[in-house]
Amino acid sequence: MSSTTAEENVIDAVDHRGFTAGRSNTGKWRAAWFIIGVEVSERFANFGISSNLINYLTGPLGQSTAVAAANVNAWFGISTLLPVLGAFVADAFLGRYRTIIIASLIYILGLAFLTLSAFLVPKTTEVNSSSPSSFLKALFFFSIYLVAFGQSGHKPCVQAFGADQFDEKDPQEKIERSTFFNWWYLTMSAGIFLAILVVVYIQDNVSWALGFGIPSVFMVISLVLFVVGRRSYRYSKRRQEEEINPFTRIGRVFFFAVKNQRLSSSQLCEDELVAEPSQESPQKLRCLNKALLVPNGSAHRETSCKPRDVEDATTLVRLIPIWLTTLTYTIPNAQYMTFFTKQGVTMERTIFPGVKIPPASLQVIISISIILSVSIYDRVLVPISRKITKDSCGITMLKRMGTGMVVASLTMMIAALVESKRLETAKEHGLINQPKATVPMSIWWLIPQYLLLGMADVFTLVGMQEFFYSQIPTELRSIGLALYFSAMGVGSLLSSLLVSLINLATGGDDENSWFNSNLNRAHLDYFYALLAVLSAVGFSTFLFVSRLYIYRRVDVV
Repeated sequence: MSSTTAEENVIDAVDHRGFTAGRSNTGKWRAAWFIIGVEVSERFANFGISSNLINYLTGPLGQSTAVAAANVNAWFGISTLLPVLGAFVADAFLGRYRTIIIASLIYILGLAFLTLSAFLVPKTTEVNSSSPSSFLKALFFFSIYLVAFGQSGHKPCVQAFGADQFDEKDPQEKIERSTFFNWWYLTMSAGIFLAILVVVYIQDNVSWALGFGIPSVFMVISLVLFVVGRRSYRYSKRRQEEEINPFTRIGRVFFFAVKNQRLSSSQLCEDELVAEPSQESPQKLRCLNKALLVPNGSAHRETSCKPRDVEDATTLVRLIPIWLTTLTYTIPNAQYMTFFTKQGVTMERTIFPGVKIPPASLQVIISISIILSVSIYDRVLVPISRKITKDSCGITMLKRMGTGMVVASLTMMIAALVESKRLETAKEHGLINQPKATVPMSIWWLIPQYLLLGMADVFTLVGMQEFFYSQIPTELRSIGLALYFSAMGVGSLLSSLLVSLINLATGGDDENSWFNSNLNRAHLDYFYALLAVLSAVGFSTFLFVSRLYIYRRVDVV
């Protein structure tokens, strides 16, 4: 790749805030909508794969319900942890623009291989439920993890790049950026809605190969759209070559804080680079202030850090407790792609004579809920709460996240009650030992848990996106959004681990297992109730931690 990047070509004049100068409000939103369009295409592609993946694993690939659920959660977990790597590459080396281009090409290659693997599965495999060859299984898993690798650069960078179009140091643009996060999630949900409505139906009723091929085409469109809009984007000011890499700069703080632990203030050499840290630095993190100390006779540049470095390192450390407490939200959030869908398979799904709704299509309710909730939140709740709280964003980001956690706990309670009702219905009609029989209970019973999960996402997930983006040092904002994705990933992996441990503890795939492949003998109701309790405990911990958090200050200029 040429040393002259697209970012270098576009930036001719940079204002004092580090952004391209002279753009109107219309120009900012035009650039933002280009980037939002890219995300809509990517979400269409992603959910075209993930929303029905468990049925592909239990169908053409012949896996049991517990194994398939664990594999889906593992793939989703890894695909949302890898963005930490992609964000590191973007923030430290390539920049967001180039990272998005390279990641998109890898993403498209993975989708092409996935389509090929589905095309090669013999038709008799789908009918007879026989296991495909080891080569086809290997090709399938290679494909989806190549897609995950492509997502690692795409996920954190596209959204961070979109948010970069709004300068947080400008009061009006800061408000617009908050609106951007809301509408980002709404339009993203529209892409998900379309994928679930169209692609899932094609996968269940026409062809898995075609169902995977359509997302491939959308990712190509996504890349073309992104490149077309390149001259309308606002790019962050490039770091000068002589400046220290932000990871190195912050890493030095931890190194010297440990190295200088035995030094006292009497050993401090006076130097303009060595100053007292900001008063905002929490008392509990004063150990990092040791990085400011310079032993007598030492070279200042080699043995100390700047106050700004210490404050940035402190900011990162303070995010860890918040990140940890969000994990109990992400575990319930992982269930809609696995067990919610498998429940729907067993229920009455006829909407017209001879026409049945694909069980994974019910995930579209989440998108509908998000679209409605974002509109109401942004246009009704925020203006009202602004008048009450005097906060430009309505309610704080942490309060928004906590509200979603409460809704998530309620969601799991309702899911447990609905599943208990389904099991009772199966028992009443003598269907306990007939796993392929349809339980005479409408799939519409599942609508409340899908609706509430979408509402919870609007509060917690959108709040997490804005929180981790805004509270991290400016140069590391891709990493900030990667923290949000990694929380989703770790939650999904914890869900996979929890399913495996409970399945083992309750007897494997026999009649006592909570995750028996015969769902009429399983106990998903117990599992959902357990998640409701975990969510409630997690919210209590989050409430305690969030009260101690001090928001990062941004100077308005």
